Amino acid sequence: MSETESHPPVVSHRASPGRFSRPVRTPRKKTPPAAIRKATAASALGNATEWYDYGVYAVATAYITQHFFPGEQGMLLTLATFAISFLVRPLGGLVWGPLGDRLGRKTILAMTILMMSGATFLIGVLPSFEQVGVWAPVLLIVLRMVQGFSTGGEYGGAATYMSEYAPDRKRGFFGSFLEFGTLGGFALGTAVMLVLELVLSPEQMSSWGWRLPFLLAAPMGLIGFYLRSKLDDTPVFEEMNASDEDSRGTGPATAAGEPTSETVAPPSLAQVFRDHWKPMLVMTGLVISVNVVNYTLLSYMPTYLEQQIGLPAAAGLMIILIGEIAMMALMPWAGGLSDRFGRKPSWYFSLAGLILLAIPMFMLMGLNFGLAILGFAVLGLLYIPQLSTITATFPAMLPTQARFSGFAITYNIATSIFGGTAALVNEWGIGATGDVRFPAYYMMGACAVGLVCAWFMRETAGASLRGTEVPGSIGSAVVPGSPAESALEEGRQPEQRSMDEAEMLALAEEAKLAAATGAGGVAVDGAGDLDGAGDPDGGARVGAPVA
Repeated sequence: MSETESHPPVVSHRASPGRFSRPVRTPRKKTPPAAIRKATAASALGNATEWYDYGVYAVATAYITQHFFPGEQGMLLTLATFAISFLVRPLGGLVWGPLGDRLGRKTILAMTILMMSGATFLIGVLPSFEQVGVWAPVLLIVLRMVQGFSTGGEYGGAATYMSEYAPDRKRGFFGSFLEFGTLGGFALGTAVMLVLELVLSPEQMSSWGWRLPFLLAAPMGLIGFYLRSKLDDTPVFEEMNASDEDSRGTGPATAAGEPTSETVAPPSLAQVFRDHWKPMLVMTGLVISVNVVNYTLLSYMPTYLEQQIGLPAAAGLMIILIGEIAMMALMPWAGGLSDRFGRKPSWYFSLAGLILLAIPMFMLMGLNFGLAILGFAVLGLLYIPQLSTITATFPAMLPTQARFSGFAITYNIATSIFGGTAALVNEWGIGATGDVRFPAYYMMGACAVGLVCAWFMRETAGASLRGTEVPGSIGSAVVPGSPAESALEEGRQPEQRSMDEAEMLALAEEAKLAAATGAGGVAVDGAGDLDGAGDPDGGARVGAPVA
């Protein structure tokens, strides 16, 4: 599908540079590379802790069924309980998202990691159904709801934090480490359970061994809380809320070099939906594809391999672990490629590849252990271009003042419907149709939705996230030579398809005028020299208003 269709012809940016965009400028106060690495490590470790908790539940479903949901429908009830936490995630997004735009990103992240790890620890000490009857599954459901509520702020907050801290030129590379942490958490949960399966007898695992991975969440959560509490908030957030600093002359500067006292109040929930429903709708379709694939491969696959394919539990866990480690190894590489070639090509490749190869790979997994590893690995590798660029893609679809709210709400609503229910839908679908390839069909349908939405997504690789403007919009600040600049100057951004050249030039000039007068907030490169790139103009540049 060519992105040059359906819009008027425009002059190439090579012939007339900067007609529909302006270059990012380095701020006076640059973010030290050490601070970026520290923020990246703390975000990734915290995210690993969060998703370790989810991963442990996913690979312990057989033991949870035995102790909390005995009976014929026990597995379905266990998977439904897994899904319940996702139903609470939108509530968490509605609460944590606006708080994150008001109080700051790091404050919310410190709170959510304590809630998540504490709830997971308590699952490990819950009495069983035999001991307290129906209270056992009730308490388990309550703790899963606490996990879901905390995750409603954790993931949106961590992705927003990481994307705002990363340099514009390398947002895909640095952002990929957040998803590295996600896979690391899943892999750690799988590895711990696999080790226990190998060193303990079946009786010991059934009696008390299955509880140990849940108990490990407590020290992991405390470490993550300590690291996050020592972080500063993102430069992007601090600049937008720097009225006190401005009065002392240390805040963001106008193009003339004078500090501006402008601050932007976070929008209400009604304003978020009213002003940003289009990118939120596009994001919803992309999140559907991300989550159906993610939770089919990483959460449901152990159950699928054991119950539908007939592999031993340890063999199924080993396949998942090998696949997750391979995915982690390639994650930063895939993120870096998206910085060079763009987010949209990464998504197109991943979505189209999964649509084409889902059925053949599921057929391979049903043949034997070796081919099951190959099939899972191929699907996992095709998924990486989506997973590695989530942090760089989704927060960049919204302006700073609505970024945490819009992302957290959109991501969690879509995830609650299509992510947490993926295992349940797949289990039900196989039972209803008798076709063990049902998960492949489900993944293909979700990726088809994502492919359509990717067509309407802006290219934001190299777009600045600073200021009140929408990244990648006409007249916005972009890194020279980046995919975002190429998309703007060649007229390939979605809104440009319905505009003629005169309209685009008029809107670009309006945005640049707002930038020059300081009417739109700061839009500068947060760590312009981290990758060795200089700043030829040597000054701060303010951003354009939301288009």
